[in-house]
Amino acid sequence: MSEESFAYTPGLTVTPLTYVIRERVLPIKGDILVDQGEKVDFDTIVGRYFLEGPPYIVKVAELLGVEPEEVIRYLKVKIGDRVTKGTILAGYSALLGLIKKSVESPIEGAVESFNEITGHLTIRSPPRKIELKAYVRGRILKVVHGESVAIGTPAAFIQGIIGFGGEKHGVLEMVSSNNQDVVDLEHIREHHAGKVIVGGSLITYEALEKARKVGVAGVVVGGAKITDLERILGYRIGVAITGRENIGFTIVLTEGFGRLPMSRRAFEIFEENEGREAAINGATQVRAGVIRPEVIIPLDTEGSTSRPESLGEGKMKAGSIVRIIRYPYFGEIGVVTELPIELHKIETESPVRVVKVRLQSGREVVIPRANVEIISE
Repeated sequence: MSEESFAYTPGLTVTPLTYVIRERVLPIKGDILVDQGEKVDFDTIVGRYFLEGPPYIVKVAELLGVEPEEVIRYLKVKIGDRVTKGTILAGYSALLGLIKKSVESPIEGAVESFNEITGHLTIRSPPRKIELKAYVRGRILKVVHGESVAIGTPAAFIQGIIGFGGEKHGVLEMVSSNNQDVVDLEHIREHHAGKVIVGGSLITYEALEKARKVGVAGVVVGGAKITDLERILGYRIGVAITGRENIGFTIVLTEGFGRLPMSRRAFEIFEENEGREAAINGATQVRAGVIRPEVIIPLDTEGSTSRPESLGEGKMKAGSIVRIIRYPYFGEIGVVTELPIELHKIETESPVRVVKVRLQSGREVVIPRANVEIISE
């Protein structure tokens, strides 16, 4: 193949400057609170919606000790009435007031319905207000009223292999002097509370636990032992969507499981931006509709008009920097030297398309194209 030959393969974006656009979508119709062109910060509330409160069934007949068809005679409220906890819903007195019975509302809400067959009253809890934050610092590019906004920002942008935990933000601080270092207990300090800390090749279980106790916002590191992560998460890691874990902070692994040095490119970008505030999200999906964990570092470069490279797939050609994602070369970085046109048989005797990659050691290997992903630069 000529040098201009290429193939498409899943890839990660690792770049010191691009233009990141994030769409913030309300899950149901609501209110958009910002205008096009407006500047927003990480915690700016860009939209809000209301979730209907859950219903609460009050068994009035049983509580009053009367037949269901009699309850309507004793009701003190009607459909649509607002009640507070303790409001009398129904009651009666007998024998010149010697016998008194009443049923109080156990919650605040509104009377929604009454069932004459069962004698039960339904109270709907007040709607719950949910607010949607910007997540990144930037400018509102587009508003769809009642539904969504798009936020754009010039930024350094690093994607990882896998992450855990949701959207956070904090000031970046390096806790490793190089991309080979192991982050241990002594690297995590009290002043890291609320920050996004960046390490080298591995973070230990003890360091993860201390990060949780200290209250760090996020951890970005090359790798971690899967057993340590499972201890932190409290369950075995499977093939699923991540990002909803309630662990107190967000983790992004740039290389994978085990001790894997963070790519020099990514490490240098973090070093260059230490002290800046970054958004981090561990949400990952490796099946259809790929979602990668990410770190977005907004930059004060309003004039940048470049757009982010494809996050789902990239153009692989001779000279592309790739990461190998299958054994026996898992985690190794190399440069594509050739993309042969003809199919090659692998150990399973299956004919597949392959790629020739020169590893950092200088060794050249031939592996299936499906076993590599581009590291965009």
